[in-house]
Amino acid sequence: MASYLIGLVGSGIGLSASPALHEREAGELGLRYVYRLLDLDVLRRPVADVLAAARLTGFDGLNVTHPAKQAVLPHLDELSPEAAVLGAVNTIVFDGGRAIGHNTDATGFARSLTRGLPGVAMGRVVLLGAGGAGAAVAHALLSLGAGRLTVHDVDGSRSTRLVDALRRRFGDDRAETGGLEAVRRADGLVHATPTGMAAHPGSPLPAELLRPELWVADIVYRPLETPLLADARALGCRVLHGGGMVVLQAAEAFRLFTGVEPDAGRMLRHFDTLEGEGARAA
Repeated sequence: MASYLIGLVGSGIGLSASPALHEREAGELGLRYVYRLLDLDVLRRPVADVLAAARLTGFDGLNVTHPAKQAVLPHLDELSPEAAVLGAVNTIVFDGGRAIGHNTDATGFARSLTRGLPGVAMGRVVLLGAGGAGAAVAHALLSLGAGRLTVHDVDGSRSTRLVDALRRRFGDDRAETGGLEAVRRADGLVHATPTGMAAHPGSPLPAELLRPELWVADIVYRPLETPLLADARALGCRVLHGGGMVVLQAAEAFRLFTGVEPDAGRMLRHFDTLEGEGARAA
């Protein structure tokens, strides 16, 4: 039986669904698979040290989440074409002593949006957050046909860097920086920051900026119903939680780690079971 040692690197990841998602699917496929959390807040070590230790101790791969998706880049030996374009990594495969960075967030988000909000208007979309996850979401939105994407981040320089990269790939007229007021003119809103998670409570924008015609997607999945989505749902907006993205990016990461194609539908059903169990325990 093939065996794998995989980890997740990030901060405040104690509630992550990744271990259960990966290990359950591996069990269904007859693989021996151990998935460990490498929480930077607990380890109190820099990303470079955690990555070096994972190599030394025989990890086959790592998932990477906030705030390390861009911080890991200098410590990798190679990037996949997608990760190089996005400038962010959420999956690292150790192969022959080399650390190869990949990004499965963009395809995970694109598949989740297409599945969860089919047929939504994409003329003007606002993206909140220009970090590693935001970069992946931005490229996914424009690849799906968003006419014009407005990027807002509390760090204006980060927004500018992302928009510059988007313009180089998609054209000068497809992306711009902007403030929260852009939501008033948008067809859709995507939130790609940690706000709304247990460790980062609250909503990323005032509820009065929302309106019923707007569709709203959040990449946060713990909780599934973030304050932003609750406000949007109360107004009658079509909404999408982050569960689909986390599962579909995990399925692609699983394939990269093992070379085995997982059953994404089964993983989605398992996620629903996990969330149901969590709600009953709360």
